[in-house]
Amino acid sequence: MLDIMSVTSSSNTLAIGFGGPMEMTIIAVIVLVLFGNRLPGAAKSLGQSFSAFKKGVKEGEEDINDKDPDKVE
Repeated sequence: MLDIMSVTSSSNTLAIGFGGPMEMTIIAVIVLVLFGNRLPGAAKSLGQSFSAFKKGVKEGEEDINDKDPDKVE
C-alpha cells in the first residue's frame, strides 16, 4: 500500500515550500543582483547598530553595579 505522507511531503523541503540548495542558490543570486549595491551600506548600518546596542547594555550594567556596590557578578 502507498503511504500518503511520503507522496505529499518530502524530507528535504523547507517549511516555506522551497526545495534544496539549488533553489536557495538561485534565490541568493537574484537577491544579490537586485540589492547588491545596497548590501555594504546595510551591513555597515547593522554593525553600527549592534555596537551601539552592546555599548548601551554595558553602560546599563555599570549603572546597576554603581547603584548597588554590594552586588558582585
